[in-house]
Amino acid sequence: MLTLVGVLLLGGSAFGAYRYDAATAHRILPGVVVAGVDVGGMSRSEAIEAVTAAAERFLQREIEVAVHDQTWHVTPQELGTTADVEAKVDAALSVSDGFSWPSRVLRRILSRPVHRSFDLEYAHQETQVDRFIEVVSRAVHQSPVNASVSVKEGKIRVTKPAAGRALVSKPSRAALIEAIGDGDDVVRFAVRTMRPRVTGAELGHTIVIRVSQNKLYLYRGVKLRKTYPVATGSPRFPTPQGEWTVVDKAANPSWTNPAPDGWGADLPRFIPAGPGNPLGTRALYLNAPGIRIHGTYSTDSIGSYASHGCIRMHIPDVEDLCEIVEVDTPVLIFW
Repeated sequence: MLTLVGVLLLGGSAFGAYRYDAATAHRILPGVVVAGVDVGGMSRSEAIEAVTAAAERFLQREIEVAVHDQTWHVTPQELGTTADVEAKVDAALSVSDGFSWPSRVLRRILSRPVHRSFDLEYAHQETQVDRFIEVVSRAVHQSPVNASVSVKEGKIRVTKPAAGRALVSKPSRAALIEAIGDGDDVVRFAVRTMRPRVTGAELGHTIVIRVSQNKLYLYRGVKLRKTYPVATGSPRFPTPQGEWTVVDKAANPSWTNPAPDGWGADLPRFIPAGPGNPLGTRALYLNAPGIRIHGTYSTDSIGSYASHGCIRMHIPDVEDLCEIVEVDTPVLIFW
C-alpha cells in the first residue's frame, strides 16, 4: 500500500491524490475524538449525530438533590444545560487544516491517527437553575417558632420554641452546577438553622386567668409554675377578658373609692394600708382600667364571682405572686 501511495504521489498521479484529498475534505481525519467518541472518517452530520447521542446521555442523567430529609430528582437537560456539540465537531473538522494535503492523503489512506481530542463544554441557563433553587428553597424553608403562652379557641395554648431552617442558596446553586459539570449523581444542598427570637427563658412569666374556673395560672416560659384559686367579677361587674399587661405593682397599697357615686356610695372615699384594706397587702395594676390582681381579707369569696371586676387572691398567694412577677408581665384573661 505504501508503495502504491508513493507511486501515486511521485509517479505522475499527484493530480489524482489531490482530487482524493478534495473529495474527502468533508470528513474528519482519523484519530480525532470528541466527547469520547471516535469521529475519525465521519462527515459533519454523522459526527454531530454521534456526539449528540453521547451528550444526551450526560444531559439526561438523573441527579439526586438531597436537602435535610427531602430529595429531588432532576436532569441537567431539565435545568437548561446545553452542550456545544456543533462547535466541537467543527473544531474536529478543522484539524485537517493543520496538515498539508499530501499528509492528509497519507493519513486517510493509511489510517494514521492524528491523536486529537475535544471535550464538550456545557452551558447553563441561569434562569432555570435559579427557578429550581427557588422551588427547593420554598419546600425546605421552615420559620422558627417563638415560645409563647396564648389563648386560642377558649384553651390555653403553650407553644414551645423551635428552630427554623432555610436553604443557603448561593453555595447550593454552585454545588448543583459543579455536580452537573463533574457528572456527579448526588448533590447535597446546605441549610442554615434559624434560631427563634423568643426562647422559654426569654419569654419570662405569663399570668393566665380562667374566669370559668376562677383559677390563676402562672407560667414561667412554657412551663406551668403555679396555680392559685381566685375570685373574679360578679355578673354585674364582670372581669374584662383579653390580653393585658402588669403596669405597676404595690406593697401595702391604699385604696381609693373608684365609684363614690355608684356602687361605692356607702363606702369610705379612701382606706389606708392595713387590715381591712380592700386590696389586701399586695396589688398588681393592669392596663385594663381600674382592674387589679390583689389580695383580699374576704377569704370566703375566693372561688366565686364576687368582685367589681378585679381578681382577688388569698393574702399569702398574692404576696407570693408579687414576689415572682415583674412589671410588663402579660396577663391573659378568658372565660
